[in-house]
Amino acid sequence: MKQITVVGVGYVGLVTAACFSDLGNKVVALDIDEERIEGLKRGEMPIYEPGLEELVERNVAAGRLAFTTSYKEAMKEAEFAFICVATPSGGDGEADLKYVESAARSIAENMQAELIVINKSTVPVGTGDWVSDIIKEHKKKSIDFSVVSCPEFLAEGVAIQGFMNPARTVLGSLNKEAADKVAQLHLPLRSPIVITDLRTAEMIKYASNAFLATKISFINEIANVCESLGADVKEVAAGMGFDPRIGSQFLGAGLGYGGSCFPKDVKALAFMAEEMGHEPKILESVMATNDSRRQMAIRRITQMLGGLEGKTIGLMGLAFKPNTDDMRDAPSIDIAEALLAAGASVKGYDPVAMEAAAPLLPDVQMVDDAYALAEGCDALMVVTEWNEFIQLDLEQVRDLMKTPVMFDGRNVYEPGKMADLGFDYAGVGRGYNGNGEREGAPAKQANAA
Repeated sequence: MKQITVVGVGYVGLVTAACFSDLGNKVVALDIDEERIEGLKRGEMPIYEPGLEELVERNVAAGRLAFTTSYKEAMKEAEFAFICVATPSGGDGEADLKYVESAARSIAENMQAELIVINKSTVPVGTGDWVSDIIKEHKKKSIDFSVVSCPEFLAEGVAIQGFMNPARTVLGSLNKEAADKVAQLHLPLRSPIVITDLRTAEMIKYASNAFLATKISFINEIANVCESLGADVKEVAAGMGFDPRIGSQFLGAGLGYGGSCFPKDVKALAFMAEEMGHEPKILESVMATNDSRRQMAIRRITQMLGGLEGKTIGLMGLAFKPNTDDMRDAPSIDIAEALLAAGASVKGYDPVAMEAAAPLLPDVQMVDDAYALAEGCDALMVVTEWNEFIQLDLEQVRDLMKTPVMFDGRNVYEPGKMADLGFDYAGVGRGYNGNGEREGAPAKQANAA
């Protein structure tokens, strides 16, 4: 049984702590937020993640998982210390490392024996060397330590599955023995393990997220063209996805990416590139395309209604993606604010994120279910593709609405079916109107015979 300390109990830290304890290790999870830690001791989860509450309860009951706000307590027997704190965007898009710095200093001041410090937070290239310098400066005893980068690749909503069945584990260190010890921790996961140097491991994380964000922005660019030429982007994406060189994931056209990772990581990578004198043109285009998706949604619903003044719009889904309550950079925030600014009234419903959304959207009327959302609305907008919305009685939804207008920002529904039900429906990049007729004009052919 290994002794592990995890600093930070957000999405990454709490999942990391719970999963390592479930693998048979003794884990102490630390956070300086007293309210959050006291809640965890009472069995209250600070985040929504499917299966997490049961995993935490099981391992607390087994004595393998404990929570504290004390670095002294957490570091008492630690062999490994994972740093899993937030690295939010700074004013210029750079990663703010104040929480990493604080964690590294506190670990140094309280370490009691030889220690491997593992940075799991997403950090700029070179942070591992900086963390090592901080620990050297602040440690109070002559204790050997090593720093290893082990970037996380978890996806909210499937984080436990992602931790337990990773596509790969990336480890970076200048100390091969330390990297090997961290690799041993991950052996029960039976994933490929990539061992490299610190800076390369840190770069793998940024490059991976930036590439996935690029796929999302790319398919949204294709959706725009599909709409104009009368093609269906869902079928285009499906056809592309069968190619193993491309793959089917992250090819869902819609309102773009949000959440805690892609927006800040793409910005941070672009910032690093600029700092080194490079022009990150692709990254800049990715961000610009993503920003435009929310504006596109407002333009589309405005066209469908002939204006927004005095209209009531219902937002179906508020979290940035399904199976999470995370509202960080959620499209619903920008969309709601734009609708309100244009004179509309806005209602909102989300199966999980209502509590998290309420303080961020104080002028949005929150309702208890999707049918209450539809009642009296001039239009509905699908913002988050929850499975619950797929199962709705759409005839009842239609009859509850003032006018059956729907903009499907996640392409949850089929245009033909919605037309048959009497909806004035628009998806994203769905060039056919459901009757086999193209909504756009055919492309002009150069040098046509």
